[in-house]
Amino acid sequence: MSVGEMLAATVPMAGTLNLEFLETTAERAVVRLPDQPAYHNHVGGPHAGAMFTLAESASGAIVLAAFGDQLSRAVPLAVKAEIGYKKLAMGVVTATATLGRPAAEVVAELDAGQRPEFPVRIDITREDGAVTGEMTVLWTLRPNDLGK
Repeated sequence: MSVGEMLAATVPMAGTLNLEFLETTAERAVVRLPDQPAYHNHVGGPHAGAMFTLAESASGAIVLAAFGDQLSRAVPLAVKAEIGYKKLAMGVVTATATLGRPAAEVVAELDAGQRPEFPVRIDITREDGAVTGEMTVLWTLRPNDLGK
């Protein structure tokens, strides 16, 4: 099962928008939102909620790719998200996510018994390459034995 398939299976909301997972590595995740009139806003572009879900899904994909080998001992959780809508988005939009800290550093904190936090930065672009939105999601890896 690919990371995109796993994300769509475990997070049903991600599957509702027919997101296309184009690239998913520990360094970068690229996810596309097809142009679908059912998810348009009042000006004919993708609704802000659809763009948020697109970007958050890209961040989840890179988190799974980077930390999937840690799932037996920790659960990834989004702690906080901030999005800025920069330009009018029309048609197909693509979200590209990158980790804000080295994965090895995050795992080292987990190894030390900490609950590490790390940002994921996402750019949302139109087909012409213009950045229409920017989002940062702060994630944590919550150890499974937390609270025991």
